Amino acid sequence: MKEKDDLFLKKGRGAQYNSVNKFLKNHVERDIDAHISEDEIRSQPQTQFFLENPKKIISTYASPDLRNGFSINPYQGCEHGCIYCYARNSHEYWGYSAGIDFETKIMYKPNAAIKLEKQFQSKTWQPQIVSLSGNTDCYQPAEKKFEITRSLLKIFLQYRNPVSIITKNALILRDIDILQELAKMNLIHVNISITTLNEELRRAMEPRTVTAKQKLNVINQLTKAGIPVAIMTAPIIPGLNDHEIPLIIEEAAKNGARDAGYTIVRLNGAIGEIFEDWINKNFPDKALKVIKKIKSCHGGKLNDSQWHRRMHGEGLIAEHIAQVHELAKKRWMSDNPMPAYDLSHFRPNMQMSIF
Repeated sequence: MKEKDDLFLKKGRGAQYNSVNKFLKNHVERDIDAHISEDEIRSQPQTQFFLENPKKIISTYASPDLRNGFSINPYQGCEHGCIYCYARNSHEYWGYSAGIDFETKIMYKPNAAIKLEKQFQSKTWQPQIVSLSGNTDCYQPAEKKFEITRSLLKIFLQYRNPVSIITKNALILRDIDILQELAKMNLIHVNISITTLNEELRRAMEPRTVTAKQKLNVINQLTKAGIPVAIMTAPIIPGLNDHEIPLIIEEAAKNGARDAGYTIVRLNGAIGEIFEDWINKNFPDKALKVIKKIKSCHGGKLNDSQWHRRMHGEGLIAEHIAQVHELAKKRWMSDNPMPAYDLSHFRPNMQMSIF
């Protein structure tokens, strides 16, 4: 059975199967004892794109452990395939699975910039920091084809509304011209996500992202262009990448990063079973230890929805991670903080000219 199981591994994908969608009454399971050709087993799932046309493009969120704010997600689902991604569960609301479906069935919003302009032109809109993205990466591979994020940035610049970006893709360098203009008015913060400097771990954990070396180069190039950059060492997975925290922060700072944030992994909903399947297949010698450590940070469970604890955990392991992270920041990032946003530049009632 071991030999046959290996054939099922989907290269270039984080999840190795489709988990059950709790919102659906029926689901299909493969009978692994049935006759299946090797070519069928090895076949890789192809990415499909589905057009979405939401009424509004800006989502609001309020949480005791997050800064209340606004976010835009140009895409639902993400080809990066990060095994730990909390956004996987949201795919179930669309009738899909949080597993392979999340990585291969991508919804895109081509009219996002038009919707954004309408909201900026509203009499009730006041300049606010808007995040790209709050859920899935706005610079995932689909962005190279659809350029939705670039069209949004043009609107942010035209109306001079502040924007924050978080990404783990080097494609952001394509838009350095717009980002530079936003930076001149203190209207942009860029956050680059770096979870590991270990290439073997990165390939397994987030298979379709760029390498850590490329991420560090992105930080370097953006910094040289005058664009303020921070990093997210998130998520920290105790027993897998927590020992890398000091070196990640050091290398990021040497390339120009000015701040660092983190979260400890939490595996809510379907993500728990997807992650356990993944770690047992990729790191069987570490699996039990890692799962035990994750649970120790979240009240003995993988699933954690308790405010404040859900993001940074609690207990000895969580406290150690917090201390190591803070010490590394103080050593490498204490002299050059991120600049404050300037909301005074906002220009309402502009006429759109980019289309």
